[in-house]
This record gives sequence, structure tokens and C-alpha cells, in this order.
Amino acid sequence: MNVKKKCVAMLLAGGQGSRLYALTQNRAKPAVPYGGKYKIIDFPLSNCIPSGIDTVGVLTQYEPLELNAYIGNGATWDLDCMSGGAYVLPPYVKGKKGEWYSGTASAIFQNIHFIEQYNPDYILILSGDHIYTMDYEKMIDAHEERGADATIAVMEVPMAEASRFGIMNTDDDMRIVEFEEKPPVPKNNLASMGIYVFSWKKLREYLIADNQDPNSSNDFGKNIIPNMLNNGEKMFAYLFSGYWKDVGTIDSLWEANMDLLDPNVPLDVWDPEWKIYSRTSGRPGHYIGTGALVDNAMLTEGCSVEGTVANSVLFAGARVEKDAMVESTILMPGAVVEEGAEVYYSIIAENVTIKKGAVVGARPENVEDKSKWGVAVVGEGVTIGENAKVGPKAMLEKDVQDGENLW
Repeated sequence: MNVKKKCVAMLLAGGQGSRLYALTQNRAKPAVPYGGKYKIIDFPLSNCIPSGIDTVGVLTQYEPLELNAYIGNGATWDLDCMSGGAYVLPPYVKGKKGEWYSGTASAIFQNIHFIEQYNPDYILILSGDHIYTMDYEKMIDAHEERGADATIAVMEVPMAEASRFGIMNTDDDMRIVEFEEKPPVPKNNLASMGIYVFSWKKLREYLIADNQDPNSSNDFGKNIIPNMLNNGEKMFAYLFSGYWKDVGTIDSLWEANMDLLDPNVPLDVWDPEWKIYSRTSGRPGHYIGTGALVDNAMLTEGCSVEGTVANSVLFAGARVEKDAMVESTILMPGAVVEEGAEVYYSIIAENVTIKKGAVVGARPENVEDKSKWGVAVVGEGVTIGENAKVGPKAMLEKDVQDGENLW
């Protein structure tokens, strides 16, 4: 018999991440590398144990192989305890019937049996594609103290950007009175972070009713939350004031990596009181050769730098050869920039080879038509041929031949 839990976390990690294009062709978005040594999913997983949560269901669907293998038994995040743990929960066949998760609420509904093993008072719903550190226990305590049916984490965003988010309109006590999904004219700037605490008995009722509605999208934002609001349930906003970033686009993923190099950004992956854990590569320490130049960069184990690296993040096993230039770029594991090659403002995926003399991307000041400038992306395993040219905003999934010009 399983031990009763005050709270069970359910981590939604089945998203395709279609706006990341070449970076998610063979992996789910939460498995995308970040910050030199992490995957995006490391952040919500690392937040759990310090928040007093030791039971986490990880809901996978799209390209789950890498994520399933990475999570394993959860030991990396101290989630391998006897009375709880980390559990990968893909869609499965029940009796003669099986179906995919049709939405975020559907994913939770199909795992009611898993949740009820622990008879929890509360359910914490998390997304696997956000970068942040957060003490969930404080949010759960606020939910409990108010006797709430649902508590939704929000953060203040600039009013000019509020129309890009789901906005929670509240009264003076932070009770939610209205939810607007990406309103053209927002009434306030409290944006939903996609982090929810629900009283389990109440949520269970709504999940069952939602599953029986043939017109439902089976989604928390589109169905569950509006339905609870319409029925007058006690729903509160929980104001979060730390660093949080949705890395669902190429630009936001690049920006989040660059944020690690900015001392003014309040994301501290070096905080000894709140560590972010990941599975290590097991490689030796990084190497900086004679004559190499490194300025404001993160280098991970197994990196080798003999050229110039500035304002960049290098993952395990990345290599920058002599006279090569890497600037404002992310080099994912095993990426190689050969002698004399230049890479600017780019995301270079795993095991990419940029051959001698090739140029990828460009500095913004060197592009006259600013509408044509953007972060260049080279997909996993691609080879950029010798002396080839790849312009800004490129999205490459196939090899580029020697001397080819894609500017």
C-alpha cells in the first residue's frame, strides 16, 4: 500500500515544441539542452525535493525515448525514494482501448489511477518547458491557508507584452475573477505561468466532467480553469517575483542561454541553497589551449577551445579549433567548429560539424535589413561544408556543401 501524500506533482512533458523546429525533430521540448549542462526539464524536477515534493508523475508523449532514458528512476534529482519517486507516464492501452493525450487535462485524467494511489490533498501541475527556480511549498501553503480550490502562479510582465499571455484578472485579495487568453487589450499584467495547485477532490470532479464533454479541448487553460471560474470556485493568483522564461521559441531559448552570462539577470544556477541537478556527461574537465581567447562564456566538461569564444555557452564535448570564432552562440554537445570557421548569434545542435572557413550567422550590426536578421539554427548532426556561408535566421536540417552560399 502506498503512503498518503499531501501533494503529488504532475509534470507535463509531452509537448512537441514545433516552434523550435530543427531542435525538436527527434526529441520532446523538455529534453532540449540548456545552459551548458542541463535539459529544460531539469529545472522543474530540481525544484521538487527542496519544496517537499517526493512523488512526481512525468507525462510523456511526443518522441519520448530520450526523455524516458534521461529521467530513469529519478535519482539525479533525489526522486528515487521508496515511498514515492519519479514515474514516467506515457499514454497506454486500457482494456481494449488506447488513446493519446488529447490535451493537458486529458493527460491528467488518464492518470487518475496513478494519483489516487497516494490519496493526495493537493495536485501540483507543472510544465516541463520553463526555466525558473521556485519553492512550490510556499505556493501550496498559500493555497491551503486560503481554502482555495485552485491557485495559479502568476508574474507581472510589461503591459506592452501582456497580450502574449493568459492574463488573470483579480480582486484586491488576489482572488481570480476573470481569465483572458491573450487579450488584445489586457486589463492588467498578471500573466499565468502554467503552474497550478488544485485541491484534488475538486479537480477530479472537473476532469471527469471534462472527459465526458465531446466539445472540450481537454485543456486546463481552455476548459478546466474557465469552467471552474464560471461555477464560482475559489481560485486565487499566487504572485511569483523571480526569474521565469518560457523557452518555446528559438529566440527565447537563445535569450535564456544568454541570460546566464548576464550578472544582472536573477537566475542563479550557482546558488548552493537551491541547486539545479542534471545527469553529467562523465567527460574530463574543459581545455583552453595556448593562444585561445575566452570572454564571458560558460564552458562545460569536455570542451576544447583553441580559438576565440565570446558571450557563448558551450556544452560537453564542444570543440572550437585554432583561429575559429564563436560569438553569442550556443554550441550543444559534440558540436565542432573547425579551424578558421566563424559562428555568430546561432544555436548549433548536437554533433554538428562546421568545416574550415565556413561562416554561420551574423552580428546584427552587419545586416542592413534588420527584418532579415535573427538567430541561425543548425540541426542535429548536420555538416556545414568548407567555406560555406549560412546567413542569419537560417533553419538547417540538411548538410550544406563545400562553398555553398545560403546567405
